[in-house]
Parts: sequence; structure tokens; C-alpha cells
Amino acid sequence: MPAVPLSRRPHEPALEPDPAMSTSTPSAPSSTATPPSAPAPGAYAAAGVDVEAGDRAVVLMKEAVARTHGAQVLGGAGGFAGLFDASALLGYRRPLLATSTDGVGTKVAVAQALDLHGTVGQDLVAMVVDDLVVCGARPLFMTDYIACGRVVPERIAAVVGGVARACEEVGAALVGGETAEHPGLLGPDEYDVAGAATGVVDAHALLGPDRVRAGDVVLAMASSGLHSNGYSLVRRLLADAGWGYERHVEELGRTVGEELLEPTALYTRPCLALADALSEQLHAFSHVTGGGLAANLARVLPTHLDAEVDRSTWTPQPVFRVLADLGGVSREDAEVTWNQGVGMLALLAPEAADQAVEVLRTAGVRAWVAGAVSGADAEATATVRGSKGVDGGGARLVGDHPA
Repeated sequence: MPAVPLSRRPHEPALEPDPAMSTSTPSAPSSTATPPSAPAPGAYAAAGVDVEAGDRAVVLMKEAVARTHGAQVLGGAGGFAGLFDASALLGYRRPLLATSTDGVGTKVAVAQALDLHGTVGQDLVAMVVDDLVVCGARPLFMTDYIACGRVVPERIAAVVGGVARACEEVGAALVGGETAEHPGLLGPDEYDVAGAATGVVDAHALLGPDRVRAGDVVLAMASSGLHSNGYSLVRRLLADAGWGYERHVEELGRTVGEELLEPTALYTRPCLALADALSEQLHAFSHVTGGGLAANLARVLPTHLDAEVDRSTWTPQPVFRVLADLGGVSREDAEVTWNQGVGMLALLAPEAADQAVEVLRTAGVRAWVAGAVSGADAEATATVRGSKGVDGGGARLVGDHPA
């Protein structure tokens, strides 16, 4: 079923075992047997797949998706593939294509429980496109995928509308996608979302561990809240405490559900502005997602260096304390599950720190110097070395957050 203006075909539901596959001996066919008739009209809908509902969803979302398209996007609705004119890459010395894919985890369960679907699209774009910018890549285009138990056109359009708005903000074209209806596999009001994006960076501007030096500062960028990680723990804590999403929490200044559906911050444009402003003085980014701050920072460090981040340089938003207190979550567990108030990190030359903070402030992102890079210390405790299969450097958090 379409959810963007390229073909999105409904997936067929799982079939019941075919009686014809029985191991019993079949009787001889009758010479007067009547040929099987064609399926009755509406048989696919009766099986749980509503093609017409998918078509209505496309109509509802078409305008939002079209706003993400520039002259580089070719073709229109109904194609089998999205087309993107890559002629601009001829102006690069050595263009490297970067690609990323992700979802938003069980945050969608909160959206489904509250029947509010307009923000998970931004979460998806943030999780996918902000991974691209870590290497310095500028996003070109994105595709999305929605699996659901039942196509509700307004709901699908709300999700994809959120994807489209966020794509506009980060400068990516939403060139295609698919909505798959899976009756019997997902409940009627259940869905999951995923996406993939492609960007480009010139080889000479590629950011990463090779650029990082001892003496670099670690610049932290504030998160908007929980973002899209650790929601399985969040939901378990709330269930165990008997807290509903409609519960108003004074420390949060709003309901639990409103806090949990706060959209993930988009860092792509601010980070690209920083790359343009600092050039060779910017060495690496780290997107703080699953695994927490230290684990993700270690991924962008060379093996001979460590980074130390001082907790005393910032105060996490109240939601992190509220959840930890609610379930008795230790600091160690919290720091490997949630971002603790930091959504993106930049590693850069120390003399560029003040300029970097100002560039990000102008772009609407609060940033501060949170730590520094030094030679690897084999004796240091509580140090994460490498992460997610990366043979990286070491990262650790020290000190305490302000009371």
C-alpha cells in the first residue's frame, strides 16, 4: 500500500496449511469435476489486506511528500523505484556514498497507545539521517517502510507526514517507500517503522577516528529528551509502577505520554554548518543512540586514544531522574540505556571550541565543552573500549552531575 508516491505493495498474510499438502493418499480425480472458480470479489480484503485503504493513504500524504522533492527527483507516483539525479556528484573530487538504516524501536508502542502518530516520523529521520552526518555526509534521499496490522489511511498519512516534514528540515528527498499490511502477524492497531537514507561526502572531508588527536575537546550537544532509545525499559518501569501515559508529573511539567513522545532532535543541519565553519579543525561526530554516550563515543576514537567526559558540565533533563528514581535504576544502567541529556558529540581542535559553540547556538543547539581526548590509559576504570564490533579507543564518564 502506498505511503509515499512510489509503489508500496501490500504483503500477503501468512496462509493456513494447504490441505492439498496432506500426506494421505488422494482419491482419483473425477472426470466430471468442476474446475475451481476464481476468488470472489473482495477476497483479498476479506483476508485482511485492504488495497483501497492504501490508495487513500497515498492521497492524504502526497502533498507532504512532494514538498521534499527538488529538481533532482525524477518520476512520480507508481514507479517501482525512486529516481534521483546524481549529476551534482560530478563536482566532487572523490564522492563517497554513505548509507544508514534504522527504526525507532518500541517508542511506536507509546504512539499507538495514545493514538498520536505525527511525531514518530521525525524520530525515524533523526535515527537514520543523523547517523549519516557522523562521517560528514550530506543527505540526498530517504525511503521508509511501514508494517501494520491494518491500513488506516489517516494513521499511515500521519506517520509519513512526519517523515516528510523531517526530511524537509534535514534536506533529504523522500523518494519512495512501502506500507505492508500484515494481518495475523500484527494487531489491527499495531505498526512498526523503518527507513534508509543515502548521503554523500567528499573523501577529503570524511570525518572519523583517523582525524582525532590527543588534546581534542569533546563538545556535547543537548538532546531533546529520551529521543528513541531505551523505551523497552521505560515502558517496563511505568508498568511496574502503575503509571499511565496520561499521568501528569510535576517534575516534567506535562504528562508522561507527552514527555515520551517528544520528538528526537535533528542534528544534521547544525552539524553540517559546523563542518563548513571549522573545516579541518572538526575531526569527528558521534551520535548518542543505543548503548549510551561512552559506547558511542568509543566508536569514533582510534585505539591509541581515550576520551574522558565530565558529568559536572551538564544537568540531564528531569525525565532521566524521574525514570531512574521510579524504578531504582542505577547510574551505570541509565548511562548504557539512555542518552542522559546528550544527543550528539563533536571532537575538534581546542582552539575551535568557542567558535563551535557559537555556530551551534546560532543553529538552535545548546552545546558545551564536556571533555577531552588524551592518550589511552590502560589503568583507567569504567572505560568502554570500542563498541558494536568497532575496534575503537576508550571512553569514560567521570565526576557527578550538578545536584
